[in-house]
Amino acid sequence: MKKTLSLIAALLFCSMAMVAQEKSFSKMPENITIKTSDGKAVQTSEIKNDGKPMIISFWATWCKPCLRELNTIKDVYGDWQDETGVKLVAVSIDDSRTSARVKTMAESSAWDYEVYIDQNQDLKRAMNVVNVPHTFIVDGNGNIVWQHTAFVEGSEEELIELIRKLNKGEDISE
Repeated sequence: MKKTLSLIAALLFCSMAMVAQEKSFSKMPENITIKTSDGKAVQTSEIKNDGKPMIISFWATWCKPCLRELNTIKDVYGDWQDETGVKLVAVSIDDSRTSARVKTMAESSAWDYEVYIDQNQDLKRAMNVVNVPHTFIVDGNGNIVWQHTAFVEGSEEELIELIRKLNKGEDISE
């Protein structure tokens, strides 16, 4: 009986923690400094898309699934922008040892995304990113309405479908 009560208490605590965590990430953090790939400091409050949705993709130069995701989306990104107005923001979590590769990788990959570096991983922590790739959809009001980790071929189709639904005013929250 004691073990059962302990288990129930633990499950209840975990459930409450998950609800609290979910609520704490309902808005895109605004007062965090990250850098452009050229080293210029930018506040996250400056990252906007004129009331249209944004995709925030956390990635790293050493993460193969991250690179596959960003390169796969690159091929259809222009069409996505024309159709939905979506903007993709690629946020590298590379540290001081590997962050020098970010700009070169983005340019050699011909990504037409805004690329930022979260070298101190302040934004990563604020958004509770544990593993990369970690992708968020942020609505035009700065609300985080969807998130997903990992990448498999075809995930990009789910992503654009969610953006289309969001543009129609449909609920896409998990």
